[in-house]
Amino acid sequence: MTVVLLQILLPLALLAWLIVLPADTRSALAAQACGVGAVLLALALVALWTFPPWWTPGVYAVIWAAATVVHGLRRRPASAWRSTARTATALALGAVLATLGGAISALALTARATPPVAVVDIPNPLGAGNYLVAHGGSRPLLNAHLKTLDPTVPRFAAWRGQSHAVDLIALDGAGLHMDGWWPTDPARYASFGRPVHAPCSGTIIGTANDLPDNRVPDMDRAHMLGNHVLLQCGPVVIVLAHFRRGTVRVAVDQAVAAGALLGAVGNSGNSSEPHLHVHAQRPGTAAQPIGGEPLALRINGRYPVRNTRLNGGGW
Repeated sequence: MTVVLLQILLPLALLAWLIVLPADTRSALAAQACGVGAVLLALALVALWTFPPWWTPGVYAVIWAAATVVHGLRRRPASAWRSTARTATALALGAVLATLGGAISALALTARATPPVAVVDIPNPLGAGNYLVAHGGSRPLLNAHLKTLDPTVPRFAAWRGQSHAVDLIALDGAGLHMDGWWPTDPARYASFGRPVHAPCSGTIIGTANDLPDNRVPDMDRAHMLGNHVLLQCGPVVIVLAHFRRGTVRVAVDQAVAAGALLGAVGNSGNSSEPHLHVHAQRPGTAAQPIGGEPLALRINGRYPVRNTRLNGGGW
């Protein structure tokens, strides 16, 4: 319901306000349009656009621009002091929305800056297709993985290596990621079963293959990575997680070449719906294999933030 409220009902309500009840002075209309536009921009940057699909903010932007231009071309008094209740509301609410939406948008834009850590360049580990970044970026607002950098929570130390992780979701031709209305069967999600390839040549240093795939939106917090592969490529460990049960095709100490098939995307571990988790880190310890120094990723030459669209590796 949160998705429906924030990504459908709220934008449509704001657009309806601008279209049906435009302010009756130019200055108030400007405040109204700026406020609505700022909130739409903030939602476009911060919300995860899988449902509604990634192109929805573009539709909202076109409607906003058309309404702003049409109303802006109509003759209106310039002064806000010839005020009606509509004008006063537009001025006040527009200013609040512009301030709030602008602040959130500015914070979200700073999350597009690569963090001040070593960066590892890899191709997209997934096969041919279109993919969306669900979690990614250098601020917790866009990337929930960053919470494990908090040194005040002792249990986070075992998972610190995943702090700059990226979650990838497959999309179909219409930009959707599931078949139906939030199905519980993971097989009805576009990511489920997608092949996962080694993004670099190296040696397998850890795997799991026997954990069940969760029903959506259940999660297995006792096995955070679920079925997974740890691939050491020189001084870097690439961790790929949430594989489909029984699909991991590699074993510990096996050498693999870049592009080798590792397994298939599933919904095991701490995963509420099928996706591929990938992160880079320095080697951890036997007791804390995911506790090594976290590194940032560039995928296909791009620093991935939420809603970045990527092509598959074409392996």
